[in-house]
Amino acid sequence: MSPSFLFQEIWTGIRRNLSMTVSVILVTMVSMYLLGLGLLAQRQADTMKGYWYDRVQVSIYLCTENSTRPNCAEGGVTESQKETLLAQLEALPEVQEVFYESEEEAYSRFQDQFPNSPLAGSIEVGDIPQSYRVQLKDPSKFQVVVSQFEGAPGVADIQDQERVLNRFFTVINYITLFSVLLAALMVFAAILLMATTIRQSAFSRRREIGIMRLVGASNFTIRLPFIVETVIAALVGALLAFALLLATVHYIFTRFLNQVVLDQALIGDSDVLAVVPVMALGVIGLAVLTSSVTLWRYLRV
Repeated sequence: MSPSFLFQEIWTGIRRNLSMTVSVILVTMVSMYLLGLGLLAQRQADTMKGYWYDRVQVSIYLCTENSTRPNCAEGGVTESQKETLLAQLEALPEVQEVFYESEEEAYSRFQDQFPNSPLAGSIEVGDIPQSYRVQLKDPSKFQVVVSQFEGAPGVADIQDQERVLNRFFTVINYITLFSVLLAALMVFAAILLMATTIRQSAFSRRREIGIMRLVGASNFTIRLPFIVETVIAALVGALLAFALLLATVHYIFTRFLNQVVLDQALIGDSDVLAVVPVMALGVIGLAVLTSSVTLWRYLRV
């Protein structure tokens, strides 16, 4: 088959079924965009895990004079108790580093991190107790600290940031799963549209197909224009989805969030480029498989 004849057949098919071709492009664009969002959400979760898990700390809050915790019935923590806790913490092989945070430092950190919080005006020095912030070599060893220091003299409470982060990442995983499921439904719709478009295009060119059969054209020669038409429509939709993903990440993350939230690990344009091959190969495979199966059934009739 000459390239000029192939191009002519492709153009004829697209022109005769322009509305269906546009529908395939739009549905493919939406499905690939949702799939891309799901993949990017997972990359964001992985990026933040690597960033935050290196910074996970265990906070050991110390007793204050007004603390209502059961372990603080004897009043605030004493200097000797603080020295004992510090020595025990530094002796643990699982501990990488220990930071002491006074009540004034805790108050200042809260004001810096949450300046727009409705609680910012009501929080005073002393409302957030002094604490030891423990950096672990392995954040999963949190229970080692809990088992040894929970209920120790002068200790009011122990909190692990990893628990909070795990809940956050669980939410991201659910968002990812929802995006992928929604994308799967849209991909199914795209498959149905592709099959319908191919059948309609083949029906509109049934006379040409009959002539090609009479002159001995092979099944591959007859099928190739339909397959290429479907691949072109699917690729155009995938390119539009890629443009939408790039705009989403560039303007929302790179141009906005990275300027507002300076100390976070966020995805960027390079992450979009990383998922493009997956989307392109997926959409080409989907188009070729759908068109091949549809034409195989049609040519058997």
